[in-house]
Amino acid sequence: MAMNSQGRPSQPGAAEVASLATISGDRGLDHEEKLIFELGRSGQCGVDLEEVTVSDDRLGGLRRKGAIGLPGLSEPEVVRHYVRLSQQNYSIDAGLYPLGSCTMKHNPRLNEKMARLPGFGDLHPLAPASASQGALELISELAKWLTTLTGMPAVAMSPKAGAHGELCGLLAIRAAVEARGEKRLRVLVPESAHGTNPATAAFAGFTVEEVKATPEGRVDLDDLRIKLGPDVAAFMLTNPNTCGLFERDIITIAEMVHDAGGYFYCDGANYNAIAGRVRPGDLGVDAMHINLHKTFSTPHGGGGPGAGPVVLSERLAAFAPLPLLVADKDGLRLIETREGLPGGAKPFGRMSAFHGQMGMFVRALSYMLSHGRDGIRQASEDAVLSANYVLASLKDVMSAPFEGPCMHEALFDDTWLKDTGVTTLDFAKAMIDEGYHPMTMYFPLVVHGAMLIEPTESESKESVDSFIHVLKTMALEAKAGQTERFDGAPRLAPRRRLDETAASRKPVLKWKEG
Repeated sequence: MAMNSQGRPSQPGAAEVASLATISGDRGLDHEEKLIFELGRSGQCGVDLEEVTVSDDRLGGLRRKGAIGLPGLSEPEVVRHYVRLSQQNYSIDAGLYPLGSCTMKHNPRLNEKMARLPGFGDLHPLAPASASQGALELISELAKWLTTLTGMPAVAMSPKAGAHGELCGLLAIRAAVEARGEKRLRVLVPESAHGTNPATAAFAGFTVEEVKATPEGRVDLDDLRIKLGPDVAAFMLTNPNTCGLFERDIITIAEMVHDAGGYFYCDGANYNAIAGRVRPGDLGVDAMHINLHKTFSTPHGGGGPGAGPVVLSERLAAFAPLPLLVADKDGLRLIETREGLPGGAKPFGRMSAFHGQMGMFVRALSYMLSHGRDGIRQASEDAVLSANYVLASLKDVMSAPFEGPCMHEALFDDTWLKDTGVTTLDFAKAMIDEGYHPMTMYFPLVVHGAMLIEPTESESKESVDSFIHVLKTMALEAKAGQTERFDGAPRLAPRRRLDETAASRKPVLKWKEG
């Protein structure tokens, strides 16, 4: 049934929208939200609190002399403020999120429901093992899935994010090198590595050296061969790599690294492209972190929470960090100290206070159990298919730096924008006016003006087609010299384009009255 709008136009014309001035300053349901400091009033409080008796003696003379300066608001004002801010954010629940290299896939509501079950959602991290057998069993079952899917014999569950997992893997490698009585201080990374790889290696105490990429966007084996030596602890590879390509020589790379006495670390951030299809253990990988929060359903971004378990080869399994989850006659328990370790265990230390991120564990296992092995494999295949569909659909109007097929990410450069007066940044910002979050821009660094698009497996063909139609139309307009929509975009977002240079060089990170 269609709505009868005769004589009552339901959509205002553009001219009316532009000219209509409102008394409040808001635009219909699009509220112009002030900072919370501008909304609040000093001395106002949404709850009644008893006066606190403070002893100067206990504070060592550090008691605040002046007002704390926090805004005071009633409960409805606080709720409305944050709801309005949330409405100005883009999210995977609002639309397609084509951020390359970040896997912003749908998070099934079933997973949220499971994570909020009282036995998991209310679990205290210091609860004794006797009162948390169900949670420990879930961790054990998830660990079994991870080792089975990856073909690796061991897994460290405690790292809290991808980069945290990288650090865990490198510390295990350092412990293994030291156990051999060797001194290896160099870590090699390819040009196409995720930025966290060299940063993590440096943080772990290694020096970092870059390995060249071939014109086809893959690791240059000749350069790797030259740089391998008796002082190399590890080679860190992202596969599929950040150019959206599968490293076809990965087994050869693993053999080269092992022959040189090093360990082969794989960045598993893009694992969602091969999960259920390829076991990294069969490729010669010694350590790989898995971003549970994005590979197994939860969109990441915004600082977490995340989870980055690290699967380990036979050569590194003994060096997994504490705590260790073991089963004995009394059930499951965590070994928290070096006392009572099982035979052969040589943990390098401890990564965090508690054993992992329970919410992420529950979501990931829910995803695995609801999909099954065949479903996980299907998700990987669909993600790669979607990426290649985007690549093939746009190759006639946008330029791709490498020949396909691609793996879960479609990569374009800015060659096609030459002489149009439009940059990668302009194009991406104009996407916001069309209701899309921009793709990843200017990464990987080996591609000039890079645009990295990852549609994931969770978008329908209709949704991907709509996205392709918008990008193709924008690209044709840019080439035709119709650059109005790109100049200064976005125009329809809550905020216009920032002066990114000033924001970077002169950041204002603190609110000041007046």
